[in-house]
Amino acid sequence: MSATLNGRGVLVTRPAHQAAHLAELIVAAAGKPVLFPVLEILDAADLQPLYALIDRLDSFDIAIFISPNAVNKAMNLIKSRRELPATLKIAAIGRGSSKELKHFGVTDIIAPSTRFDSENLLELPQLQAVAGQRIAIFRGDGGREVLGDTLTARGASIEYAECYRRSRPDASAGGLLRQWSRNEINAVTVTSSEGLRNLYDMLGKLGRQWLKTTPVFVPHARILEVARELGLEQGVVTPAGDEGLVQGMIEWFRTHP
Repeated sequence: MSATLNGRGVLVTRPAHQAAHLAELIVAAAGKPVLFPVLEILDAADLQPLYALIDRLDSFDIAIFISPNAVNKAMNLIKSRRELPATLKIAAIGRGSSKELKHFGVTDIIAPSTRFDSENLLELPQLQAVAGQRIAIFRGDGGREVLGDTLTARGASIEYAECYRRSRPDASAGGLLRQWSRNEINAVTVTSSEGLRNLYDMLGKLGRQWLKTTPVFVPHARILEVARELGLEQGVVTPAGDEGLVQGMIEWFRTHP
């Protein structure tokens, strides 16, 4: 088989506004993307605390952006109110967040070069000696606390800036199940643990049986752990990013024709 997806149908579960790039890569690799968002990204229920923190950005040493959604929501609000302080250091966890920051003119970014998660950001030298520093963490509602907890243990003062909230779409999976029944869904891509749980819930009993026997491609081992908890039989960890997902699928199907 050549190094393509060879006409296979690939379920794309990213939020609707973030699915286009992955879908384009799947098409370029001779696959057939099937869009079924399992997360909606909404504004924070109360933006006043975020506005108040933005107005105090001069008092912070570092701003950390957890996700591309955090960058997009926060930076649009920041730009509408003020300029970023020249002394503020900017950090991001993943390539997507760094890419989004560059769209807003931020080029000096503290970020991991491999394995894009909180643990690897924390290993960087710029986040080691942070005692006495004030750090703002821009994120969605809730989420993992390892980043803030570790920086607090290192002596930093942490404030969370919740700039969006995640919701499960109120959508019927009927059309998707019909495609699955016709063997038109040959692979599933999922990019967050919450998204995988949402997909599992949205599919219902019949859809879960198909999900359990379809290869599910994820960019992080934490999502694979959730897949195993849910009883999915073929979880595959790929390199990070949309390109990594497609590369991982091509390589997997090359050895599983």
